[in-house]
Amino acid sequence: MVLVCAVSNLNDILIKYVGTRLSGVEIAFFRFFFSTLVLLPFMLRNGVQSFKTPHPKVHFIRALLLVAAISPWCYGVAALPLTLATTISFTTPFFVLPMALIFLKEHVGWQRWVATFIGFVGITVSLNPTGGDVFNPIVLLLIASTIMFASLDIINKKLLIKDEGLLPMLFFSAVGTMLLGFVPALMAWQTPTLHELFFLLLLGCGANLILFCLLKAFGSTEVSALQPFRYVELVLSACFGFLIFGEIPTEYTLIGAAIIVPATLYITYYETHKRKKGAATEGSVEGAATA
Repeated sequence: MVLVCAVSNLNDILIKYVGTRLSGVEIAFFRFFFSTLVLLPFMLRNGVQSFKTPHPKVHFIRALLLVAAISPWCYGVAALPLTLATTISFTTPFFVLPMALIFLKEHVGWQRWVATFIGFVGITVSLNPTGGDVFNPIVLLLIASTIMFASLDIINKKLLIKDEGLLPMLFFSAVGTMLLGFVPALMAWQTPTLHELFFLLLLGCGANLILFCLLKAFGSTEVSALQPFRYVELVLSACFGFLIFGEIPTEYTLIGAAIIVPATLYITYYETHKRKKGAATEGSVEGAATA
């Protein structure tokens, strides 16, 4: 999970660097173009059958959401401080909550609503990254991107693919996002230099590595137990933002992070406690039935 944070932060640094000249939609296109190229040899090694999928519609929906999420994210990260972007990325659980209620018909307790409200207060505080009185509208791009990532989480849960392997899921998502992002990239095209192409290649490799490490972490322990480690990325973004780009987090960003981080930690604790309580209750019922 720490590797996930490190590689994710490295990807944001690469996006911020190449984003000084290239548009967000073009960066998103090349990110998944190189992701596809990296995955292609592994697909070919598994034979023709690996290119067949029983879920083309699901992959199309996931690719559409990825395009809608990655493009504004690349633009926002290039224009705003890394620490602010990282702080806003922590708000995904807050957007998942109302979507889970509407689309998954999940029961949402008052504890999660309170934590979500507190999280939105943190977002509001972070909306002033310059420390002045002028609102920076680019922040809204990052929030819109976070909403799209939350929507992707809901789609993944609602349309869970049980008979699809990890490699095809990675490959078809990358191919779909690359194809959907090709035309928008052409409309804002700037021919990349050789060193920009190298950084974009690293970005594509990093995208695959993030998901690989994430799934390995999920396979080793409970998802809820891993969530606190995500905040390593906040420390890394603050350090690299200062060392590479000379960025100093403003008081608004730090105060917003101080509000958002405890709120998301509480949601993690609440969900873990609720899950354990439900498992204990189910075990008691089964024990009584057996008796």
